[in-house]
Order: sequence, then C-alpha cells, then structure tokens
Amino acid sequence: MRKEIILAGFGGQGIMSMGKNLVEAGVKENLEASWVPSYGPEMRGGTANCSVILSDKPIGAPLVETPEEVIAMNRPSLLKFEPETAPGGTVFINSSIIADKISRKDIDAVYIPCDDIAKELGNIKVSNMVMLGAYIGKTGTVKAETVKEMIRETFSGKKESLIKLNIEALDRGIRWVG
Repeated sequence: MRKEIILAGFGGQGIMSMGKNLVEAGVKENLEASWVPSYGPEMRGGTANCSVILSDKPIGAPLVETPEEVIAMNRPSLLKFEPETAPGGTVFINSSIIADKISRKDIDAVYIPCDDIAKELGNIKVSNMVMLGAYIGKTGTVKAETVKEMIRETFSGKKESLIKLNIEALDRGIRWVG
C-alpha cells in the first residue's frame, strides 16, 4: 500500500494538523510516513498545503507530484490541485465554501460541507476534523480509532476540553461518507 496525498486550504484551516494527524496515525499503525509542509506568503489567511505519503514500504523521496488523493478546503486549492490529481484519484472538497464541481471525468469527487457541520457542532475550527473523518471514512487509509488516540494525545492538559468536540467532528465526517 502506498498513498500520496495533498492537503490544501487557507492558513488557519488546520491543514497542517490534518496532515500531521494522518502521519502520526500511520506511524502508530507501523506505516512509513512522510509529511512536507508548504506555506504561502502568510500563514494565517494565506495558502497552505502539505504532502503526505503513507506506505508499507520505505519511502525513497518525500515529494508528491501526482497525488492519488487531494483534500481541498478552499477554491484556490481545488483549482490548483485538481489538475495534478492522478487519473482514478479522488478529490475531497469542502462544499461549504467551494461551489465548484470537479471538471475532470477521470477522477472522483467527495463533497463534504465541513464548515456547515463544524458550525452545527458549535466551532468552525473543527471543520478540518470533519474533513479528516470523511477522508479516513472513505479511504480507510488509517483507522478512526488511531486518529482518535492522536486527538487525545494532542489535546491533553489545558486543551483537554477540546477532545470531545474534535472526536465528534471526526465521527460526523465519517458518518457523512458512510
């Protein structure tokens, strides 16, 4: 198994933490993992993306040129990375803020209203966890329980009150594609 994934959106949408959660879950599941962040001119509000590779074999180079899967949290990311998606690949789209549909016929699309679901949960900042849930629910790349472990570890101590919300957001994303 080898997955090459691009996660992209505005700075502040939790793109990097989604990628890190995937990588950490992959490592916990004994996969080889690579995470390469890329920021636009400004972190908060500018563009941000990261490349993630998860594999059951050693990873030679951490570069993702033709991702099988793309997570697009905003329209500029969809416009940039849809053309780069491998034929037969899948694009996961935050349909709360992206009205566009994919233009290619050789890839699949999954439309998730991440921001709307996050608002229902009371905090727009968990839209990334909704998307991550939809991604793992659809692909099975890593186990949901492993990601929940990562959430519990990430939000320990002073941030412990955020664990329940983030896990609920993850579960809502999984149910959306289920």
